[in-house]
Amino acid sequence: MTASAVTQEGTMRFSDKTVVVTGAGSGIGEGIARRFAAEGANVVLAARRKERLDALAEELGAEHALAVATDVTDENAVAEAVRAAADRFGGIDVLVSNAGTGVVKEFEDTTVDDWRLTMGTDVDSCFFGARAALPHLKQRKGSIIHIASASGLGGDRRLTAYNAAKGAVVNFTRGLAFDLGRFGIRVNAVAPSLTVSAEQAVELGAMVERFTERRALAGHSTPADVAAAVAFLASDDARFITGAVLPVDGGITAGSGQPTLF
Repeated sequence: MTASAVTQEGTMRFSDKTVVVTGAGSGIGEGIARRFAAEGANVVLAARRKERLDALAEELGAEHALAVATDVTDENAVAEAVRAAADRFGGIDVLVSNAGTGVVKEFEDTTVDDWRLTMGTDVDSCFFGARAALPHLKQRKGSIIHIASASGLGGDRRLTAYNAAKGAVVNFTRGLAFDLGRFGIRVNAVAPSLTVSAEQAVELGAMVERFTERRALAGHSTPADVAAAVAFLASDDARFITGAVLPVDGGITAGSGQPTLF
């Protein structure tokens, strides 16, 4: 994807800034990394699959991209990724905690391991990232963006653990905004609904249709849509926005949940 495909002409809001993105190996995380790179940022790619990160870093340009294999459920691994970012680029301006997972099961079939994996990946990773990046963000009055979910703003069938985890991310964002505001650090979240590429939308046609029935807007969001919201919240255009949760869901959370009556 070219820079012109994801940015307004001439927009380089993040020149000489460093952005750490967890879960950057695919999907929304990859889209976020591409957006920041297109706007001039140094991008640190953190995820489990090093080979995919290396390929993406090479594509984005080795001079301005760094791949760090990271298990976001491991506090030491997250701290090491942050250290590597600061060592390579001299500091950190933006932390995007995007890594996440979900288990689709009836509650009675959800195991303790399922619960811990979801909480570890979705919630602990945000806590670990914020703690590790805080000294660097203080120096630059930086920004944190968490990727929450529409599922953190309401309940779903067969997603109990995921609902709980993303709901925790939402309120962690709000509380952290108050704790870090005195340092000039802004903390916000983006809450996507079903987000797929054009190719995936074809493969998942029936699922996309079911979501469209509940949305105000037809179609589906893409990783680029979510990345645009993240870039806005990280930019000076959002300088007086903190503690916000921005849905990128085509209006699905604006509805009452009821089906069409007539």
